[in-house]
Amino acid sequence: MSIITFWSNDNIETGQTMSMAAVATHMAIEHNYKILMIDTANNDKTLEDAFWSQTKKTIVKQKQDIGSGLSGLIRVIDSNRNSPEVITNYSKIIFKNRLELLKGDKMNVEEYKKMQETLQNIVLLANKYYDYVFIDLKTNIENETTKKILSVSDVIVVNITQRLRNINNFLELKEQEDIFKKDNIILNIGTYNPRLPKYTSKNIARYMREKEILFIPYNNTYFEATNEGLVADYFIKFRKVRNVNPNAPFIEATKKLKNAIIDRVKALQMKI
Repeated sequence: MSIITFWSNDNIETGQTMSMAAVATHMAIEHNYKILMIDTANNDKTLEDAFWSQTKKTIVKQKQDIGSGLSGLIRVIDSNRNSPEVITNYSKIIFKNRLELLKGDKMNVEEYKKMQETLQNIVLLANKYYDYVFIDLKTNIENETTKKILSVSDVIVVNITQRLRNINNFLELKEQEDIFKKDNIILNIGTYNPRLPKYTSKNIARYMREKEILFIPYNNTYFEATNEGLVADYFIKFRKVRNVNPNAPFIEATKKLKNAIIDRVKALQMKI
């Protein structure tokens, strides 16, 4: 049972949320794992909207909400009814017994503060019930909750861009924070553009003195699916595409990042 955190220290668009959605969905389809995605954003429905259309029905069957995602679960945790199984009661089913989403909520200042205080307990509780817990974490490193979640994560997928300033910012951060010097770090470029010859993944890896940097390329069809609540449908449709299909590079890159996470988890477990 493993905690996988997708994180970036910058507020700029890194493709972090949709990279995580792609990897978790692909993993749920291709493997017999029970997976939970946790959306920690306040008043941001990007991840939820990627799986449930706001305008029409999809093939994904929704489970009736009980309470409201994280905020509803927090109230249960406070009342000490905190068996691991209770988390699934506050999650939305994407694939039954395979993939669920614990969505974020619109919270006021006090509610958001409470969520921050309780998040680590929720993550550790979920880790007892699910094979993989994916966390979409969007707060900077100065945030105490961020440090707690990163410290309990088995693998941290650090999301960067092809912007030089963003790359240098992480290099500086790596010098300051020991947590990013560990061997559980995977670097990922979301919405990757292969047509930037100076800032290819290989050139960036060389500049950062990294063995490899993975990436999820921008894909029009996937982008449309995220807008229309059809991410699950997208991977069902294109999971076995041939190389001549324009979606093949996206699927292959997603598979590569997914396998890197699984392999890193297994390698780290062997050291324990």
